[in-house]
Amino acid sequence: MRRITAVLLLLCSFAVADPGRSTPSRSHPPRTASSKSHSSKAKAPKSVHVRGYTRKDGTYVAPYDRSAPGATTRSSATSIDSTGYPYRKNYLAPGYSFHPSVQRDSHGRIKRSRSAKAAFERQLPCPSTGRTSGRCPGYIVDHVKALECGGADAPSNMQWQTTVDAKAKDKIERNCRL
Repeated sequence: MRRITAVLLLLCSFAVADPGRSTPSRSHPPRTASSKSHSSKAKAPKSVHVRGYTRKDGTYVAPYDRSAPGATTRSSATSIDSTGYPYRKNYLAPGYSFHPSVQRDSHGRIKRSRSAKAAFERQLPCPSTGRTSGRCPGYIVDHVKALECGGADAPSNMQWQTTVDAKAKDKIERNCRL
């Protein structure tokens, strides 16, 4: 029993005597003052590898890389138009001025006129149902010249447009090329 206790004390004394000692199994050398200052520089956010997993519903998600937690890029936050400015929905595009009929809310966003839309619907009923108010399945009321590009918020600047055509036109309007 004394022999086991003596061996354990001897091993513990070696461990306590030199805790920073490098072992041969270590793949990296111990850090020095010069390598420590080099690692303190800011580095670009790295991507994180996500292993494949199975969801609760049984579908398998293949492994992929994603951005590091908390890292945001400008392109993910907003899209940049051809002028180099970020696109902000319901705000005036750079280089344009508001039409006098366009109203803004307290945050500077464009406030669309409900009365102008109702007047347009009374003048031109819905193409699919013929109603002068309410829903119009498959169609929306769209501005011919976008309000973000200086268009008027009046019935004369409105048209019926299919939802598919409206989505395609919205992508073009982001650059105010109309």
